[in-house]
Amino acid sequence: MMPSPPIARFRNVVLRPHGMQFVIDELHLVSVCVAGLVYGGMEAMPLCGMATAVSLSLLLVLAYRFIYLRLIRYRIGGEQLVSEHGLLLRKVDYMELYRIVDFQEHQSLLQQLCGLKTVIIFSMDRNTPRLELRGIRRNDDIVPLIRERVEYNKRKKGIYEITNH
Repeated sequence: MMPSPPIARFRNVVLRPHGMQFVIDELHLVSVCVAGLVYGGMEAMPLCGMATAVSLSLLLVLAYRFIYLRLIRYRIGGEQLVSEHGLLLRKVDYMELYRIVDFQEHQSLLQQLCGLKTVIIFSMDRNTPRLELRGIRRNDDIVPLIRERVEYNKRKKGIYEITNH
Protein backbone atom coordinates (compact mmCIF):
# COMPACT_ATOMS: atom_id res chain seq x y z
CA MET A 1 0.00 0.00 0.00
CA MET A 2 1.37 3.37 -1.00
CA PRO A 3 1.58 6.07 1.67
CA SER A 4 -0.90 8.90 1.35
CA PRO A 5 0.57 12.15 0.10
CA PRO A 6 0.78 14.96 2.62
CA ILE A 7 -1.74 17.76 2.16
CA ALA A 8 1.02 20.21 1.29
CA ARG A 9 1.60 18.23 -1.92
CA PHE A 10 -1.99 18.84 -3.08
CA ARG A 11 -1.94 21.85 -5.33
CA ASN A 12 -4.93 24.17 -5.44
CA VAL A 13 -7.12 23.65 -8.48
CA VAL A 14 -9.15 26.67 -9.59
CA LEU A 15 -12.18 26.14 -11.82
CA ARG A 16 -14.42 28.69 -13.52
CA PRO A 17 -17.64 28.14 -15.46
CA HIS A 18 -17.10 28.25 -19.20
CA GLY A 19 -18.61 31.25 -21.02
CA MET A 20 -20.84 28.98 -23.12
CA GLN A 21 -22.71 28.09 -19.92
CA PHE A 22 -24.17 31.60 -20.06
CA VAL A 23 -25.56 30.94 -23.55
CA ILE A 24 -27.00 27.61 -22.35
CA ASP A 25 -28.63 29.19 -19.29
CA GLU A 26 -29.88 32.36 -20.94
CA LEU A 27 -30.60 31.30 -24.54
CA HIS A 28 -34.30 32.08 -24.21
CA LEU A 29 -33.66 35.60 -22.88
CA VAL A 30 -30.98 36.29 -25.47
CA SER A 31 -33.47 35.27 -28.18
CA VAL A 32 -36.17 37.57 -26.76
CA CYS A 33 -33.68 40.43 -26.50
CA VAL A 34 -32.52 40.04 -30.11
CA ALA A 35 -36.11 39.75 -31.36
CA GLY A 36 -37.08 42.87 -29.41
CA LEU A 37 -34.16 44.85 -30.80
CA VAL A 38 -34.97 43.77 -34.35
CA TYR A 39 -38.64 44.61 -33.86
CA GLY A 40 -37.74 47.92 -32.25
CA GLY A 41 -35.61 48.79 -35.28
CA MET A 42 -38.64 48.63 -37.57
CA GLU A 43 -39.94 52.19 -37.48
CA ALA A 44 -43.36 51.54 -39.00
CA MET A 45 -44.32 48.93 -36.38
CA PRO A 46 -46.51 49.79 -33.37
CA LEU A 47 -44.75 50.00 -29.98
CA CYS A 48 -41.29 49.80 -31.52
CA GLY A 49 -39.95 52.29 -28.96
CA MET A 50 -41.30 50.18 -26.10
CA ALA A 51 -39.78 47.02 -27.60
CA THR A 52 -36.41 48.75 -27.82
CA ALA A 53 -36.61 49.98 -24.21
CA VAL A 54 -37.59 46.54 -22.89
CA SER A 55 -34.83 44.88 -24.94
CA LEU A 56 -32.20 47.30 -23.67
CA SER A 57 -33.32 46.70 -20.09
CA LEU A 58 -33.12 42.98 -20.70
CA LEU A 59 -29.69 43.47 -22.21
CA LEU A 60 -28.51 45.07 -18.95
CA VAL A 61 -29.87 42.11 -16.98
CA LEU A 62 -28.08 39.70 -19.32
CA ALA A 63 -24.83 41.65 -18.99
CA TYR A 64 -25.08 41.44 -15.18
CA ARG A 65 -25.73 37.68 -15.33
CA PHE A 66 -22.81 37.15 -17.72
CA ILE A 67 -20.39 39.07 -15.49
CA TYR A 68 -21.75 37.24 -12.42
CA LEU A 69 -21.13 33.85 -14.07
CA ARG A 70 -17.63 34.81 -15.20
CA LEU A 71 -16.69 35.90 -11.66
CA ILE A 72 -17.58 32.52 -10.11
CA ARG A 73 -14.53 30.64 -8.83
CA TYR A 74 -14.30 27.14 -7.38
CA ARG A 75 -11.01 26.45 -5.59
CA ILE A 76 -10.24 22.88 -4.57
CA GLY A 77 -7.53 22.87 -1.96
CA GLY A 78 -6.01 20.24 0.27
CA GLU A 79 -8.68 20.50 2.98
CA GLN A 80 -11.46 22.74 1.62
CA LEU A 81 -13.53 23.42 -1.44
CA VAL A 82 -14.04 27.17 -1.68
CA SER A 83 -16.83 28.66 -3.78
CA GLU A 84 -16.68 32.39 -4.56
CA HIS A 85 -19.53 34.17 -6.32
CA GLY A 86 -21.19 37.54 -6.59
CA LEU A 87 -20.69 40.84 -8.32
CA LEU A 88 -22.02 43.63 -6.14
CA LEU A 89 -22.02 41.50 -3.00
CA ARG A 90 -19.26 38.89 -2.96
CA LYS A 91 -19.91 35.65 -1.08
CA VAL A 92 -17.35 32.96 -0.22
CA ASP A 93 -18.48 29.50 0.94
CA TYR A 94 -16.02 27.09 2.55
CA MET A 95 -16.79 23.38 2.49
CA GLU A 96 -14.54 21.02 4.41
CA LEU A 97 -13.61 18.16 2.10
CA TYR A 98 -14.13 15.48 4.75
CA ARG A 99 -17.85 16.45 4.83
CA ILE A 100 -18.42 15.53 1.18
CA VAL A 101 -20.44 12.32 0.83
CA ASP A 102 -21.40 11.95 -2.82
CA PHE A 103 -21.04 13.26 -6.36
CA GLN A 104 -23.18 13.47 -9.46
CA GLU A 105 -22.45 14.63 -12.99
CA HIS A 106 -25.20 16.04 -15.20
CA GLN A 107 -25.25 17.16 -18.82
CA SER A 108 -28.19 18.81 -20.53
CA LEU A 109 -28.49 18.44 -24.28
CA LEU A 110 -26.98 21.88 -24.86
CA GLN A 111 -24.15 21.13 -22.44
CA GLN A 112 -23.42 17.92 -24.36
CA LEU A 113 -23.26 19.87 -27.61
CA CYS A 114 -20.91 22.45 -26.04
CA GLY A 115 -18.70 19.91 -24.23
CA LEU A 116 -19.69 21.07 -20.74
CA LYS A 117 -21.14 19.45 -17.63
CA THR A 118 -22.47 20.22 -14.18
CA VAL A 119 -20.84 18.47 -11.23
CA ILE A 120 -23.08 18.27 -8.16
CA ILE A 121 -21.41 17.72 -4.79
CA PHE A 122 -23.47 16.49 -1.85
CA SER A 123 -22.11 17.12 1.62
CA MET A 124 -23.01 17.09 5.29
CA ASP A 125 -22.17 20.80 5.43
CA ARG A 126 -25.00 22.81 7.03
CA ASN A 127 -24.57 25.88 4.85
CA THR A 128 -24.02 24.07 1.55
CA PRO A 129 -25.50 20.57 1.50
CA ARG A 130 -25.58 20.67 -2.33
CA LEU A 131 -23.06 22.56 -4.43
CA GLU A 132 -23.42 22.75 -8.22
CA LEU A 133 -20.29 23.39 -10.23
CA ARG A 134 -21.91 24.52 -13.50
CA GLY A 135 -20.19 24.97 -16.83
CA ILE A 136 -17.21 22.70 -16.16
CA ARG A 137 -15.50 21.35 -19.27
CA ARG A 138 -16.45 17.73 -19.92
CA ASN A 139 -12.77 16.73 -20.13
CA ASP A 140 -12.00 18.16 -16.67
CA ASP A 141 -12.19 14.99 -14.61
CA ILE A 142 -12.54 16.65 -11.21
CA VAL A 143 -14.62 14.02 -9.38
CA PRO A 144 -11.66 11.60 -8.93
CA LEU A 145 -9.48 14.54 -7.88
CA ILE A 146 -11.95 15.68 -5.22
CA ARG A 147 -12.70 12.11 -4.16
CA GLU A 148 -8.99 11.40 -3.54
CA ARG A 149 -8.72 14.50 -1.36
CA VAL A 150 -11.96 13.65 0.46
CA GLU A 151 -10.70 10.14 1.28
CA TYR A 152 -7.34 11.50 2.42
CA ASN A 153 -8.99 14.02 4.75
CA LYS A 154 -11.40 11.41 6.15
CA ARG A 155 -8.49 9.06 6.92
CA LYS A 156 -6.48 11.93 8.42
CA LYS A 157 -9.35 12.90 10.74
CA GLY A 158 -10.35 9.31 11.52
CA ILE A 159 -13.81 9.60 9.96
CA TYR A 160 -15.42 6.36 8.83
CA GLU A 161 -18.75 5.83 7.09
CA ILE A 162 -21.10 3.19 8.48
CA THR A 163 -23.79 1.81 6.19
CA ASN A 164 -26.82 -0.44 6.78
CA HIS A 165 -27.06 -2.50 3.62
